[in-house]
Amino acid sequence: MRCDFPLLSLAVALLGVVAPAAAAQSPASPPTTSQPTASTPPVTPAEPEPAPEDSSAVPAPDAVPTASAAPTPAEAPPPTPVPEPAVKPDKPGSRGPHPHDPNSPPGLADGFHFGSYGRVIAGGDSTGRAGRNGDIVARGSRLDEANYAELELRREDYWKSTGAYTRIVATTAFATPIFHYNGQFSAALAIRNLYLEVRNAGVKGLSFWAGSRMYRGDDIYLLDFWPLDNLNTIGGGVGYTFKTGTELKFHAGLNQPTDPYYRQTILRPPAYNQFGSAEVAILDRQKLVSSLKLSHVWPIGDSGGVKGILYGELHYVPEGQREIESKVYEAVPKDKGFVGGAQVGAFTGKRSTYVNLTARFASGIAAYGELNAPRQLRPDRTATGAHELLVTLSGNWERGPFGLLMGSYYRQFRNASRSLDWDDLNEGIVIVRPQVWFAKIAGVALEASYQAQQRGVATESEPNLFKPVFAQMGRFGVIPFITPGGPGAFQRPQIRLIYLLTVRDGATRSFYPADDVFARRGVDHFIGVGAEWWFGSTSYFR
Repeated sequence: MRCDFPLLSLAVALLGVVAPAAAAQSPASPPTTSQPTASTPPVTPAEPEPAPEDSSAVPAPDAVPTASAAPTPAEAPPPTPVPEPAVKPDKPGSRGPHPHDPNSPPGLADGFHFGSYGRVIAGGDSTGRAGRNGDIVARGSRLDEANYAELELRREDYWKSTGAYTRIVATTAFATPIFHYNGQFSAALAIRNLYLEVRNAGVKGLSFWAGSRMYRGDDIYLLDFWPLDNLNTIGGGVGYTFKTGTELKFHAGLNQPTDPYYRQTILRPPAYNQFGSAEVAILDRQKLVSSLKLSHVWPIGDSGGVKGILYGELHYVPEGQREIESKVYEAVPKDKGFVGGAQVGAFTGKRSTYVNLTARFASGIAAYGELNAPRQLRPDRTATGAHELLVTLSGNWERGPFGLLMGSYYRQFRNASRSLDWDDLNEGIVIVRPQVWFAKIAGVALEASYQAQQRGVATESEPNLFKPVFAQMGRFGVIPFITPGGPGAFQRPQIRLIYLLTVRDGATRSFYPADDVFARRGVDHFIGVGAEWWFGSTSYFR
């Protein structure tokens, strides 16, 4: 029987040409689409993996012996593709725009990421009563703070076609009470972050963001307090980071706290005599809050530096009208306010050692905060004359197994009313927490604080002699803890036992209603166990 071997050889040769072409169209190479896709930042190409030493000895799976086949012309090798020059993007450093600043937010990393902050405390006083915050100042010791947690999910991408980076952040917060405590299957929830940020938006160092976010700077950890800039806002902002270490940020946002100062609704009959009633907003105004922040870092040595910040805010509420009785209206005037402040700090960049000094002055409606409504207004029903002065000093020092964390502030607040009342106050606190670590995984901390507050109400200290009430208290705590991450004042997670002694004077006890245990007790003991953690969150970094 006659076999046509030349035809078989030709078929095998054609298969050898078609197979590489098919491989080039394999799914390993994604199809081109008109929809942009995110990609990882380009990196320097790795060296090609060397082929196995015996690869040439392994015949191709589809090879067919052609010993008696007629020789065929050798195929020309396919042209070697010339790789495009790799252009490495200006990716933000792993510690953000200011690599020397230990408080700089984390840099961008491609993909989905999860972060969290949380604290859970179980405890009570020496008689078995539930624990509660025992401070008299607005920002005091956090050892007896309420339970709180945040869960953050974010997506970060590098867009190769534009060189831009994006970060989408969604943070959900959970506040006390907890189901396992009161047995109520409910939760107090809040959306703390829901925004999109774009960096290197067409120009290196240029950034934009829009959405709802916590917009803040450096904190005083012991007081759970951001003294200079701490806004909760829905809006947008733009920023630019200069190569010299200077950063400029501007933002504007809106909010409308739940209060008759901003919104009044009245029931009215529906149109065309429909059944029931409809709610109509007679007064419906929002507060506009804008901020401007200029910061600069002067590097010192390999990791240290000095940071300076200038900061300002403008607050504005438009005019409106409200109904004071049926079909009788009154005009509500517009109002405004401002904030001006500065911060100077120094840091070593090693073991979170730093010191910060902050000063801030707020006037008008800005003195009440962005989520509060003004009280005790002027006769013209504005917040003109209200003001708040705040000066803070905080820092941390660590060496060997020892550390010292401290915070302090003085605050003066006056509402718009010319006469003094309960809301007018002067207050301050000094708090220190020395600590020592044992065998890297455990330690003990001592915490001591002195708090004082003077209210705008007078008491008769002597016959016919009236003075503003001046309250003082002291707190002392012992906190043994376990720290799996090793030593460090800001190293978390941490599990700890808590003993907190509180001593109140008579003026402090007079601040509480009759029959409140704090009104009756000059000495209190809080005993508890707690845990605290933070990781991978854009809202908490150090």
